[in-house]
Amino acid sequence: MRTQPTRRHVPDAKRVRVVADVPLSFYDRGMTRSDRYVARDQRRGRGANSRDAGRYERFRQVDDSDGWDMREDMPVLNTQVTVERPRSVINHISSPDLSFDRTLNPYRGCEHGCIYCFARPSHAWLGLSPGLDFETRLVARPEAPEVLARELRARRYKVAPIAIGTNTDPYQPIERDRSIMRACLSVLQEFRHPVAIATKGTLIERDIDILSDMAARNLVKVGITITTLDPDLNRRMEPRVPSPARRLATIRRLSDAGIPVRVMLSPIVPGLIDAEIEPILTAARDAGAQAATWAMLRLPLEVAPLWEAWMDEHYPDRKSRVMSKLRDMHGGKVYDAQWFKRTRGEGAYAALIAQRFTKARKRFGLDGDFPPLDCTAFRPPPRAGDQLSLF
Repeated sequence: MRTQPTRRHVPDAKRVRVVADVPLSFYDRGMTRSDRYVARDQRRGRGANSRDAGRYERFRQVDDSDGWDMREDMPVLNTQVTVERPRSVINHISSPDLSFDRTLNPYRGCEHGCIYCFARPSHAWLGLSPGLDFETRLVARPEAPEVLARELRARRYKVAPIAIGTNTDPYQPIERDRSIMRACLSVLQEFRHPVAIATKGTLIERDIDILSDMAARNLVKVGITITTLDPDLNRRMEPRVPSPARRLATIRRLSDAGIPVRVMLSPIVPGLIDAEIEPILTAARDAGAQAATWAMLRLPLEVAPLWEAWMDEHYPDRKSRVMSKLRDMHGGKVYDAQWFKRTRGEGAYAALIAQRFTKARKRFGLDGDFPPLDCTAFRPPPRAGDQLSLF
């Protein structure tokens, strides 16, 4: 069932004008001024500041005056959720720089609103804005658990760890009411299927009962992302993500429950967050993390202009330094999508960050890794009417 959309949000009695035959897509123009800027009082608790169309749209929309000399107060952008009924939920990938070959996403879009999120461009596939639409126009997949169970029962299926949270966060706020992630976990538990989870959401604590049982059988590992320990920067950059202190408490609870948990410093923003590498690792170790990983800031496609607009609004004095270091790491570009370079960059500054992280991780005892998850225990549970095995 689809939710009813609210009316179009256009500031100060403006209408939307469609512009055709645009020679360059907005993310190639080097622009930080948006055609569809949304005023701050309409986007409280959001990361992006615009609703520009994605790269696949033939036309772009521009907010324009409707000719009436009057001010109209527009409502705050609310979260809208649409239901999708997927045919499949296991996504097979072949990226050589990743440690997994399949993923699962209970949701499309993410209400956390992290301005740097490299998954934002995926919303363009839906004809939606990678900006504010990515945070406010979400897609839930309530039938994902049933579809997952069906795919795991397929005779041709070969077991390997499924990664959840690599695109959008499975423990974002709407999971509290919909519990799609918990239902997917229950399926994986029943099938004794290994899973790796990445999240910023403290709602994962709700599922400790399932996770601890799976951890006892070496079927799960968890990564908690902490980007900064500064609460103010956290609110600006990750507006609907729990505070750093709260996420550290989640690491403690997971660790105390016997669940393997690592801290993920991702992304490291040069010139803004790079000074926090050692303090974050110290805090994570003290909270019970057993390992640590990192990744550099990535600005693919539409994320680049969204990030630059965010810097203009929140940290204009640091923008030049941040963007200069990114270009130094990517051959003069703000992003290079080549395997193995996209998450770390290259050059002197990238090598310095890698060296600092490696030394700090070793010093704090976070340089180990978890053993491979168990793929041998996988067994589809019997269904009603199935012939039971004698062995």
